[in-house]
Amino acid sequence: MRPGFLKKAAVALVAVIVIATAVFRLESAQRGVTVSQHRVGAIPVTAFQPAGPERETRRPVVVIAHGFAGSQQLMLPYALTLARNGYIAVTFDFPGHGRNGLPMAGGLADFEATTGVLLEALGQVTQAARQWPGGDGRIALLGHSMASDVVIREAMRNTAAQATVALSAYSPVATATQPRNLLIVDGEFEPAMLHAEGLRITGLGLAPGTQAVAGRTYGRIEDGTARRFVLADGVEHLSVLYSREALQEALDWIDRSFGRAAAPGEARFIDARGAALGLLYLGLVALAWPLAALLPRAVVAPVAAPPPLPWRRLWPIAVAPAVLTPLLLWKVPGGFLPILLGDYLLLHFALYGLLTAAGLWLAGARRAPLSGVRRPALALAALAAGAYGLAAIGLPLDRYVTSFAPDAQRGALMLAVCCGALPYFLADEWLVRGASAARGAYACTKLMFLLSLALAIALNPGRLFFLAIVVPAILIAFAIYGLFSRWVFERTGHPWAGACANALAFSWLVAVSFPVVAR
Repeated sequence: MRPGFLKKAAVALVAVIVIATAVFRLESAQRGVTVSQHRVGAIPVTAFQPAGPERETRRPVVVIAHGFAGSQQLMLPYALTLARNGYIAVTFDFPGHGRNGLPMAGGLADFEATTGVLLEALGQVTQAARQWPGGDGRIALLGHSMASDVVIREAMRNTAAQATVALSAYSPVATATQPRNLLIVDGEFEPAMLHAEGLRITGLGLAPGTQAVAGRTYGRIEDGTARRFVLADGVEHLSVLYSREALQEALDWIDRSFGRAAAPGEARFIDARGAALGLLYLGLVALAWPLAALLPRAVVAPVAAPPPLPWRRLWPIAVAPAVLTPLLLWKVPGGFLPILLGDYLLLHFALYGLLTAAGLWLAGARRAPLSGVRRPALALAALAAGAYGLAAIGLPLDRYVTSFAPDAQRGALMLAVCCGALPYFLADEWLVRGASAARGAYACTKLMFLLSLALAIALNPGRLFFLAIVVPAILIAFAIYGLFSRWVFERTGHPWAGACANALAFSWLVAVSFPVVAR
């Protein structure tokens, strides 16, 4: 038996054990909680409440709202933390997000229209929450990012709202006394302007010239005037959703607002899924390496990107598209796809890929690398790699992180985005793979792409600002799918099997993440 086979078998075995351990830990977080699916009108809603005899006790309901490009799964840490500590937690998908088939009106062009649509949806869910089976009529509201302003607005008009928790908050309407008992939590590594906004809101009731201080409570819980701003250590805009400190602060605040307190010495459950999610994806990525050995070979000898491209020749090809793409797209109108920012990403991918291909052509790589290739084997490898990339990453993502299951409309949008992503990944993989490619070329071209997006945002912040929120997700996806395409190339000998798989994965990610808007 070949040593290479034993090594791959050992990695596969360890990976499966790691995956099983992580899944067990993630599923254990729901122990003692009954999870049920509902609809409030067209809005998908999930309820989390204590199971067993405790379910008969009437208790407050906490309505939890996700942020831009999120879904109700993204708020699982808060829902489970609250449900495990005696509350009924209700999550839902805003219009245009997750599994809510209704489009989001307004988009980024009409703030008032968008806010109105979001507020109407939250109002419907809040009204249902006041009458929820097992609820006692009292509610608290919790929202992240885009939803922070929306939950503040809803709490200001709803007398049943006893407390509001706003994560990564902004709000032009909050006052010194409304909403009742407002906690604001920002990540330590979020922008300074967001910290300043949190401190501004917290200090609205203070004497002139007095500034609020993070970590101090102002006002009184008993009369609803309490205000508190907290910086959660070591986290940013998305990871604040997994911060143990942020979860503890939210639970304590809601407990105090409802006059509830843990018994002395009682261990409180705080969802800590970050480590388990890391283990899960570590195992899934590691498993891809031995599984890649099962793919068919598309060529006898690995294709090498001609001519040799050392760093001095690679840099112009890598840098030119990064600079030219945002400049050439600066004034190009959007709105041709009913998915917010999806149209821009389609164009950015496509133009970036064409410019990279032009750079390769100028460097002497004029022939398409398909001569001598077993095309059925290449197609089969691309399909198999794409299926693993979507299933291994997407299914756990959909269950434990955020919505990843497209409906018919998002499926069609995925195909449209793929028309732009495919040229990019075909050109990029041809540039960075093979014996003639510069060492570290993949990391270089992905860094250039992210810098290109940053330049595009800087040139048009009003239209593209929300792209900044998903840049960390794109970075993680580049790292994971880059390993996949590398192992696929090493097995098949051709860069385009991994390129097709990556184009499919990224198109899917864009189509299911960004909100569907009314045209």
